Parts: sequence; structure tokens; C-alpha cells
Amino acid sequence: MSTPVQTPQDRRYTRSHEWVRVDGQTAYVGITDYAQDALGDIVFVELPPIDEAFRKEEEVATVESVKAASPIFAPAGGTIVEVNRELEQTPELLNRMPWETMIYALRLEDPEELSALLDPAAYDEHVEQEKAAH
Repeated sequence: MSTPVQTPQDRRYTRSHEWVRVDGQTAYVGITDYAQDALGDIVFVELPPIDEAFRKEEEVATVESVKAASPIFAPAGGTIVEVNRELEQTPELLNRMPWETMIYALRLEDPEELSALLDPAAYDEHVEQEKAAH
């Protein structure tokens, strides 16, 4: 199990353990340290096609580990403008550097949809509740 890393303060979080960092109209999306730790060794990432549009909470990508496959959801509606092709060859980057490794970037249709996401303190509380439930 990896050493817990402080939850970055510069992003928002989903209850399904994606992080979202916004730059203008673009949301960069990855998985949290908690998510990668729960998944175990990540062996494959299925990336979404560039220019494909997704609705909020729709499945965008898939991360597969030796334990399970886990869907990655859209934190808001938008169109894929960038994917991290490096993950096709080195999916384990998500284990080694979850906070630095984005999976995809989404041009937001309505940035207000992100207001429903968790702030860092609320996300930490959510993780603690999940840990206590297991």
C-alpha cells in the first residue's frame, strides 16, 4: 500500500475518485491516489476518442488493473480535446504518479456542472467514510 499523499487543493473530486483540474474551459481528468491504491497494479487504460462528446457522469474511459476494470466518468458534459497517449505504453504511471497523470482533457460545455463536485476537504471525508465502511 502506498503512503497517503495529501489531497491536492487545486482541483475538485468526484465520488467515484476522479480528480478534475480546470484551466479555462478545459477540465483535465485523472484518478486519485486512493483510486489507484484500491485498484492495484494498473495494466491497461482504454482512452476515449478525440472529438467525442460525453454527458456528465457518462463513462469516458476504462482503467484495468490486475484486480478489476474500473470505468472513468465525465465530471461534466463536454468534448474530448486531448488524451494521454503515454498511458497506452505505460499505464502504471497512474500508480506511480496519480496526481500528475491526466487520462483525458474535456472542453466543458457548461463549467457550472463542476460546482457539484467535492472540494478537497469533502473528498477526504468521503474517502474516510469509504474506508470505514470496508
